[in-house]
Amino acid sequence: MTTRDEILSLTREHEKWRQNCINLIPSENVTSSAVRELLSSEFGHRYTSADKFYMGTRFLDEIEQTGEELATRVFNSETADLRPLSGHIADLIFLSCFTKPRDTILCVSPTDGGYPGIWKQGIPKFLKLENVGFPFSKENMNIRIEETRDLILQRKPSVVIFGASLFLFPHPAKELTETAQEINAHIAYDGSHVLGLIVGKNFQDPLREGASVLFGSTHKSFFGPQGGIILADKEHGEVIKSQIHPALVDNAHWNRIAALTLALAEIERFGKSYARQVVQNAQTLAKALAASGFPVACPKLGHTRSHQVFLDFGGYKRGRMVAQKLEKANIIVDSGVRVGVCEATRRGMKKAEMLRIAEFMERAFIKREQAEKVKRDVEKFMEDFQMIEYCFE
Repeated sequence: MTTRDEILSLTREHEKWRQNCINLIPSENVTSSAVRELLSSEFGHRYTSADKFYMGTRFLDEIEQTGEELATRVFNSETADLRPLSGHIADLIFLSCFTKPRDTILCVSPTDGGYPGIWKQGIPKFLKLENVGFPFSKENMNIRIEETRDLILQRKPSVVIFGASLFLFPHPAKELTETAQEINAHIAYDGSHVLGLIVGKNFQDPLREGASVLFGSTHKSFFGPQGGIILADKEHGEVIKSQIHPALVDNAHWNRIAALTLALAEIERFGKSYARQVVQNAQTLAKALAASGFPVACPKLGHTRSHQVFLDFGGYKRGRMVAQKLEKANIIVDSGVRVGVCEATRRGMKKAEMLRIAEFMERAFIKREQAEKVKRDVEKFMEDFQMIEYCFE
């Protein structure tokens, strides 16, 4: 087999397999066919830049302007920047613009579900920043408000970042804003996982609750192409726009920006109904999994208010074993075990389908039914969910 044939064959096999799986990775979603088409458009060959160094860019420039206007409208922000290549790069841009070496940043620790990329071995290591973790309740999977107020006044962080990778409930940004403002901290919100719920008015509204900057990935609960975005007030947004190029992003991949612009138009039209269905699906699935014997976190709080359900198996070692067992039945989760319903929702699944998914997971893990038998039923189930909803097609 030639290298060309091998690459094409592996791609086809992957696509065939994953289309027959129930994909429950909370950091994944699927784009519409129109968004996907733009990713392979002629824009992918081209450059543009704010200093007008390149010619032949008028359509690229208009796309970017349209995308920024859409983003500011749907997120109700004063500025928007679509150039970050990922949520991680958006983190890097924010921290590079608003910290200096030896500053302290306050965020959720990875041991409490925070993003490792902004913890000690991530970006802060290279920017020479000191990390402090929010006081955190694992029982409620949320930040402890009064203890955090005391910590902010004691440690005086330069930056306070709300948001997490394991993200079940809105963070108390509104309750902690006044304290953070007392010490002139920059308040940010990493919405990588929940951007689609924020824009769909079904989680919280960070820019109205005290955050000056909202940033994150565009391919999780938000159903755009893989990449990043930054929304900010005018003061912070102007600083970001003055610093981002050429220090932090040069070629911003204009095919991605075109695709993201169309995804923003889709979410403006369909975002509210999509986000509402995502949360309903997550809550339905959580209750069904708990009834089946899975260790679903936060039962007293209704398990979740986001796109995620957390199965608390006590750590990655046990979680990976659970994930591997489910994968044999074509049910894809991570080693967390975080279970996300964004892709299932975008494929048109609702309450009845969440109950079926819980049943498949129960058969594969709790009842220890033969994986091949469950897999065949999953493949049959997925035949009815190959189309993407909440889009213009």
